[in-house]
Amino acid sequence: MLLLVGLGNPGAAYQGHRHNVGFMAVDAIARAHNFGPVRVRFRGELREGTLSGAKGSTKTLILKPLTYMNESGNAVREAVDFYKLELSDVVVIYDEIDLAPGKLRVKTGGGNAGHNGLRSISAHVGNDYRRVRIGIGHPGIKEVVPLHVLHDFAKSDRAWLDPLIDAIADAAPYLADGDDAGFMNKVALLTAPPKPPSKPSDPKNREKE
Repeated sequence: MLLLVGLGNPGAAYQGHRHNVGFMAVDAIARAHNFGPVRVRFRGELREGTLSGAKGSTKTLILKPLTYMNESGNAVREAVDFYKLELSDVVVIYDEIDLAPGKLRVKTGGGNAGHNGLRSISAHVGNDYRRVRIGIGHPGIKEVVPLHVLHDFAKSDRAWLDPLIDAIADAAPYLADGDDAGFMNKVALLTAPPKPPSKPSDPKNREKE
């Protein structure tokens, strides 16, 4: 079993915030793979479904904590305890200010880099869960970070954000397979800019050949 946790803050006022990109990603995964309806469990919204990858089908739970970001660990702990999951079965998807906008990285464990959602989860279940880090960029000034993350994505961000969210949804079965490198490669391929068309060779040059 896989538990996908998207981090964000509940409510319409936060819906488009950079801090809610984890919610956006897991919602896209649920839509793309026909997950079941939302149920309120474990202090969050829970959906059940299946991700089918190279290693077969994996029962997958998507959890969006409704505890607000700073208390995300409460919801994750309840789900982990109920299903008796190992931390390797837990994947947390969240915003990362130390990555450039549109960049994506996956790692297991590591520091929390001041992210309150991660800090709460680590305090409740330990640190060695898997992490999908979605880059939202740094505003350049430490004091501006709260305003940056608790603000809607700019209209210009949609050019990279929408394809990235779609790619994460498409590549999600790699996470179920435990193939984090394959997941990153798939996302990179799906979001790579198109190659410019090759220029036709000059007829004069062909004659010289």
